Amino acid sequence: EGRVEVYHDGKWGTICDDQWDDRDAEVVCRQLGLSGTPKALSWAHYGQGSGPILLDEVQCSGNELSLDQCKKSDWGQQNCDHIEDAGVSCDPFTAMVHRLFLSSPAECCPFLLPSLAEGTVRLAGGHSPSEGRVEVYYNGDWGTVCDDGWTDLGAQVVCRQL
Repeated sequence: EGRVEVYHDGKWGTICDDQWDDRDAEVVCRQLGLSGTPKALSWAHYGQGSGPILLDEVQCSGNELSLDQCKKSDWGQQNCDHIEDAGVSCDPFTAMVHRLFLSSPAECCPFLLPSLAEGTVRLAGGHSPSEGRVEVYYNGDWGTVCDDGWTDLGAQVVCRQL
């Protein structure tokens, strides 16, 4: 649970709670790889953010894989103050602030998640957050993936998971 922050065009920002509801929270929880009961929270329930408010009027159907796929205002177009920062709870998982990378899904960092699900993937040892050795979380440990039979199709699946 926490205030939702998004990364777009080189900067972090918050989401305004106008139109924010449990369907939006469901998409955020899914994008973070968290299960549980999604709940939208408004009026800076988890505290006011700082910096830009990057999204407003987010209206997800609840079936999208990421906020990028939801109907929303144009980036940076909003009429809000930080007292309207949106939050989510993906009970039973907890954390203070979850951050989502929307413009570059391959940059999404699983280490920001408070509780890792079996099968969570990450990239390690690369020169940037969008490249590196594929590692999978299983049975409480991170392990590597053997490259026997590895193809672009496998890489595409990992990128979508990130």
